[in-house]
Amino acid sequence: MRAIVFCVLILCLAGCNPVMERIEPQMDYGLKESYVRQLPSAFKPLSARERASDWGKEYLIGVRFAEELDLYQAMTAFRRAEILLPKSESDRKVEIQYYIMLSYYFGKRYPDVINTFEHSDLRYVTPEFSAYRDMMIILYESYLEQGNDDTAQKILRMIEASEPKTGEELNMATALIDGDSCRAQELSQENSVYWNDLIHQYCMEKKSASTAQGLNAVIPGSGYLYLGQKQSAFTAFTINALFIAAAAHFYIKGNIAAGAIFTSFEAGWYFGGIVGVGEETKLYNERLWEQKMMSPMYEEKMFPALMLRYGF
Repeated sequence: MRAIVFCVLILCLAGCNPVMERIEPQMDYGLKESYVRQLPSAFKPLSARERASDWGKEYLIGVRFAEELDLYQAMTAFRRAEILLPKSESDRKVEIQYYIMLSYYFGKRYPDVINTFEHSDLRYVTPEFSAYRDMMIILYESYLEQGNDDTAQKILRMIEASEPKTGEELNMATALIDGDSCRAQELSQENSVYWNDLIHQYCMEKKSASTAQGLNAVIPGSGYLYLGQKQSAFTAFTINALFIAAAAHFYIKGNIAAGAIFTSFEAGWYFGGIVGVGEETKLYNERLWEQKMMSPMYEEKMFPALMLRYGF
């Protein structure tokens, strides 16, 4: 009877430590120099007079560095151009400030993107600004990356109002980058059979954390076997079996103190295994999501940076 009560207690405690099914995939990507070079500029070319000016020379140097993704040098040149620019050149000033912000964005320096925007004349540009759409996409992702969801959502609503298609793509991109399969599936059913099929494949192949933990609670190591981790399954089963055998041996011999010590060791391995297999399930699903979504997202230009129409 005590053994039964002990087992029931163990299983109840195991159920009190669920692992969230939410995944956090690393959906990172690298911009290629060839991609940046092919993006046209949103602004009119410098005139011969502008090219010959000190600020114009720095401007052109910044553009060349930016196209080569030497972004630190590019930002330095653009800042010098801004300093040398005559006050009367207000249009060129916002162009240079935008290029500074774009350089920070391509370098994934999101706090600097926001700081540049909030302390520049870019705050006052209207939708007539030729790079306005791209600027809004940049700001949306930057505020999102900084955890300022409220501001990001306000920007997204502004994008949706002016360009519904871009808004749909950003919503889908955010769900895919976050690994939010439920939200992504909901959006894909409305707009894209292609993404719906990929998400369905993921859902069919992903593993359940609760199933893995339940299996490990019944037979230590079986949860790891469910994930295909045979070595971890063998190790977990063997260690738990040895601790159980040692504890049982001491209890039978009447050495209660030694039995209690090995029981505590076993409890640590047992509960640790349940928690650990839940975490391993999460990692398994994250790698599976990355495997399924990364290449298609790059090919379909579903990362916000790949949605930009203009470069330097």
